[in-house]
Amino acid sequence: MLPPPPTAAFLPPPGRADRTDGGATAVYTGSFDPITLGHLDVIERASRIFTGIVVGVGINPDKQPMFTLEERVTLVKASVAHLANVRVALYSGLSVAFVREQGARVLLRGVRSLTDIDAEFTMTLANRKLDPAVETVFLMSDSQYSHISSSLLKQITPLAGDEALRQFVPPPVVPALRAKLGVEAPAESGLG
Repeated sequence: MLPPPPTAAFLPPPGRADRTDGGATAVYTGSFDPITLGHLDVIERASRIFTGIVVGVGINPDKQPMFTLEERVTLVKASVAHLANVRVALYSGLSVAFVREQGARVLLRGVRSLTDIDAEFTMTLANRKLDPAVETVFLMSDSQYSHISSSLLKQITPLAGDEALRQFVPPPVVPALRAKLGVEAPAESGLG
């Protein structure tokens, strides 16, 4: 059995490049548009491995976001509030630069499928060139979450009840998804 996660007091302050960290803090970057149970699974598992986790909410220039940066940060904070050693920050620019700004040397990535691994491999090689001192650590998403994506959420939100949606996203995300897509829970969906 793993010991309980440490408290947020162990996290280095933002902007402090403390080389004595020894990789105890990991930085998990993504667009989190919105945060899903797959993301949360990776964060929770990583919070038991590392002293601290910084979740960096950023911009993916290849995607048109559903939620604003501020909305995504709010949803991630609400979803990880139960984890004492996790904090959330927004960032722009290179992930490896953000890792350094956080005083860390570990970039955490969650992967769902072989397609993810292919894309992540390319990005990891680029990150190594940009900053060889930052190591990338991969955690496989639990199989029950490997199919969850933003596009899937957009498709099912108008059709699924709130209980069904909670099988894909943390509870704080359900009303935000409904509000963003302008849909209410169906009266009789048979899916929650």
